[in-house]
Amino acid sequence: MRPTVSFDGTTLTPAEVERIATNNADVNISEDAWHKVHTARNVVDGILSRGETVYGINTGFGALVHQRISPNDLAQLQTNLVRSHATGLGDAMSRSSVRAMMAVRINSLVKGHSGVHPDVLEQLLCFLNKDIIPYVPRIGSLGASGDLAPLSHMALALLGEGMVLDDKNQPVPTHEALIHHGLIGIKLRAKDGLSLINGTSQMLAFMTLAERRLSALLPLADLILCTSMEARKASVKPSDPRVHDARPHPGQNLVAQRIRTIMQDSPIVESHSDCDRVQDAYSFRCAPQVHGAVLQRYNSMLETLEIELNSATDNPLIFPDPKNPGPHEVISQGNFHGEVIALAADAMSAALFEIGSISERRIDQMLDPARSELPPFLARNSGLESGLMIVQYVAGASLAELHGHATPRAAFSTTTSAGQEDHVSMGATAAWNLLEATQRLSEVLACELLVACEALEFESIQPAPYVLALKQRVRTIAKPLDGDRSTSKELIDIAEELSDGAWLARIEAELGRIPR
Repeated sequence: MRPTVSFDGTTLTPAEVERIATNNADVNISEDAWHKVHTARNVVDGILSRGETVYGINTGFGALVHQRISPNDLAQLQTNLVRSHATGLGDAMSRSSVRAMMAVRINSLVKGHSGVHPDVLEQLLCFLNKDIIPYVPRIGSLGASGDLAPLSHMALALLGEGMVLDDKNQPVPTHEALIHHGLIGIKLRAKDGLSLINGTSQMLAFMTLAERRLSALLPLADLILCTSMEARKASVKPSDPRVHDARPHPGQNLVAQRIRTIMQDSPIVESHSDCDRVQDAYSFRCAPQVHGAVLQRYNSMLETLEIELNSATDNPLIFPDPKNPGPHEVISQGNFHGEVIALAADAMSAALFEIGSISERRIDQMLDPARSELPPFLARNSGLESGLMIVQYVAGASLAELHGHATPRAAFSTTTSAGQEDHVSMGATAAWNLLEATQRLSEVLACELLVACEALEFESIQPAPYVLALKQRVRTIAKPLDGDRSTSKELIDIAEELSDGAWLARIEAELGRIPR
């Protein structure tokens, strides 16, 4: 039986968004939330019935805020808004990212501060449950005034216009898909179009999908680190709890705890406990300090994400006051501005470069015979064969792209709408950049993991149970070297498994959860 995610505007989690994004859950709206929706809509209807003038309900938009719209034209105003703003560029958003965008938009609208008509929410629910997914070009949002262009493409489909994705993720006319499902497009009423398109939903969708990848990638980065430590016979002593209690950053402490947990009962560690090596290279010895700092940045991003998932982000917002109705129930404000998302995404992207950078340095440590005391590039027949030499090259190439992703996207603004919208966040660009950075990181980590597993082939003693379990999974994709071969497909597949998180889940099911 499929699970159901119930939108209530206050409790949506990243994991639930992921289930919806991957079409592994049905959706509905809680009864309490429906009450809030109807109460807020009554405010809109009351303003119209009393003939009051309120921005977003019966005025123009942006620089046209002072244009009063006649009651007979309000529905056309909302439709025109959606049509004119559906002007995105670039490649289509993926099916999962559009589903995530729709989910977080619904949850924002049901908080009861938007005044959207219930028919709009029913159509959004129907689209998700029937997997009717709008075709949305990715580029177009400036990260303020909401993600206007992409959300307008989403809204256009609700009207029965524009395009949706077919089973092969190719665009087809929306009206054909609606006929197939026995549906018709909705008619927008006052404020409906503005509520649909004025919010942080695209940038939030990208950040949520990035966070879901990182929730597995960062613990796996620590497990891969330990695999390299086993291969290089690195010391566990730098992870001594006394060291980290002396500098009690929570991320650093947690990574050190993970290393101790993963490396517990390692025969390899025991075999060199009395060796005369004084210190390991920084990429091993300082890993808790580097991985830990990244983990803290992740936790900070997650806190921002969890708040934003349950926030009202359109404009204007409605605060019903049934005992004293009037224009004061509606406030024009700036919750649509994505600065908090943009800065969190940029900081996380910069942090991911550090994980990738230190990972690539460990690859170098294992492939250099002067330091590893292993055959050059782990080749079985050095000179005749190149072994895994080029794995470091491609790790470096992915790392170079990660370096590009570390450049902040929020450090740019542009003035639009005749100067009315004179500072924007570029939050959608920053969040997309972060999602792309997670892919590059998975590639660098896949390179380190493949090299570490090959280096362990020269060790007669088994590694720690967690490391062995990870190595066994790698070996289902990439067998030990018995001569030169292309490892491109193997690295791509390993990177995909790391991003997916299934390996981590299975290893933890077997051996226990790595500390979080």
